[in-house]
Amino acid sequence: MIALLDYGAGNLRSVEKALRKVGADVEVLTTPDRLAGARACVLPGVGAFDDCIHSMQRQELLGAVKEFIASGRPFLGICVGYQALFDKSEEFQSSAAGMGIFAGRVIRFPNQPGLKVPQIGWNQVDLVRNDCPLFDDIPSGTYFYYVHSYHPQPEDDSIVVGRTDYGRRFACAVHRDNVFATQFHPEKSQTAGLRLLTNFVGLAG
Repeated sequence: MIALLDYGAGNLRSVEKALRKVGADVEVLTTPDRLAGARACVLPGVGAFDDCIHSMQRQELLGAVKEFIASGRPFLGICVGYQALFDKSEEFQSSAAGMGIFAGRVIRFPNQPGLKVPQIGWNQVDLVRNDCPLFDDIPSGTYFYYVHSYHPQPEDDSIVVGRTDYGRRFACAVHRDNVFATQFHPEKSQTAGLRLLTNFVGLAG
C-alpha cells in the first residue's frame, strides 16, 4: 500500500488518480494510524507552506512523516510537499518551521520585468545527476508542469537532481537516500509524469 497524505491540499484527487493509473494500491490517510504499514508515502501539495505544516501538526502527521522517512521506505514530496522538507519558508513572512529533512529555505521568484509569478505551465527539467531512479527512462530536457511562486534553495547541492530556468536557475527535483521530491506536478505532467510515478511505485516493491 502507498499512503497518500490528506491534509487538505487541493490536488489530492489528481495525485490519487495518477498513482492508481500506474498500478499503485493507494490509501488516502488523514491520520498516522495506518502509515506504519505503508510501503511508500506521498505528500502532495497546493497552497501555502504554513498551511501545510500547521495542518499536518493538527493531524499528528508531521512527526509520523519524519518517522516514516527515518525507516528508509520511499517517500515522495510534490510541490508544497517538496518545500515542507526544508527548514523554513519566506512565504507570507512564514513562522512555521519545516521538517528539516533537507537544509535550506524556500524563497520567492525575483521581481523582474517580463517574469510572471506564479510560474504556471510547462518548463524543462535539466538533469544534473544520472543516478536518481525517479528519472529512469526520462531524458534531460523533458517538460513537466509547474504551478508555484516559491521554490527551495538547498544548502547541499549534492541532493539536487534537476534544475529549471525561470527568472533564475532553481532546484526543481532532489533526492537523498529514500527521499525524493519535485517542485513540478508529475500528476499533471502527462506521459513524463506518469513515467516518474511508475518509477516511484516500483521502488515500493
